[in-house]
Amino acid sequence: LTWEPVDLPAVSSGQVLLRHTAIGFNMVDTYIRKGLYAASLPLIPGGEAAGTIEELAADIKDFKVGDRVVYVMPPGTPGAYSERRVIEARHLLPIPDGISDDIAAASLLKGLTAWTLVRKTYPVKSCDTIMVYAAAGGVGSILCQWAHHIGARVIGVVGSAAKILSARQNGCTEVIDRSQQDIVATVRKLTDGQGVPVVYDSLGKDTFEQSLDCLRPTGLMISYGNATGAVPPVNILTLMQKGSLFLTRPQFFHYLRQPEVFQQAVGELFELIKTGRLRVHIGRRFPLREAAQAHAAAESTLTIGSTILLP
Repeated sequence: LTWEPVDLPAVSSGQVLLRHTAIGFNMVDTYIRKGLYAASLPLIPGGEAAGTIEELAADIKDFKVGDRVVYVMPPGTPGAYSERRVIEARHLLPIPDGISDDIAAASLLKGLTAWTLVRKTYPVKSCDTIMVYAAAGGVGSILCQWAHHIGARVIGVVGSAAKILSARQNGCTEVIDRSQQDIVATVRKLTDGQGVPVVYDSLGKDTFEQSLDCLRPTGLMISYGNATGAVPPVNILTLMQKGSLFLTRPQFFHYLRQPEVFQQAVGELFELIKTGRLRVHIGRRFPLREAAQAHAAAESTLTIGSTILLP
């Protein structure tokens, strides 16, 4: 990652000039940087940010100069790691009163991911016991709180003892420190040997097999991240042998491709934040110039909650 000046294009029809005030860091940014996800180089990373409109095309009627907005971009359209950008107005969402720019940038992509995971990929019920990796991380902290809000029992998994308290504050009934405890044995003990109906695994390669072994028969394995590396090819017979398991690798934009569903998810997310039922913890703030340090901190599993970059 290098910091350098670039020329901005002129604002044209359907576009606005946005001055970024806060930029959301996400693990997918590291996947793109490392080449795990294909991208044309050079590129400006980043998929979400909040900011203030400084200029807009004459045909823009839904916004005005000075409006606070936030956005999340579809895959393959980065560009948020910047002080300013020209962006299509159709991507922008107004930031509600009572939600700061920092919180909006820290929560939109992660919150929509969590909404998709608990509402669509596996609709969590109040009677469920679910298992969530990285329960103190950016997505994990929101996911755990959302499931707790629904009424589910949440077993959280963290990477160190330093993150146990945060996971409990996020609504986890039980917390497993994977650096000290046997994950499978602990989950089996906590579920009277039955296993859980669903595992939310954002870590990938290092925990994939363990996650399958934590599921009850016909359970669902949701692999939604690659923090420890990409999961190797899977022999589908393994799913049968371990209990006729189901496996999915979701991408939230596929679930939110219909505008009314997208608006429903955004509305529910912002309402929970405004009413205090969902706490968005910003663990680290880095100057945008130090984006490389933000990546290094996240890849070293040193962060708790969300991380944002400040222009």
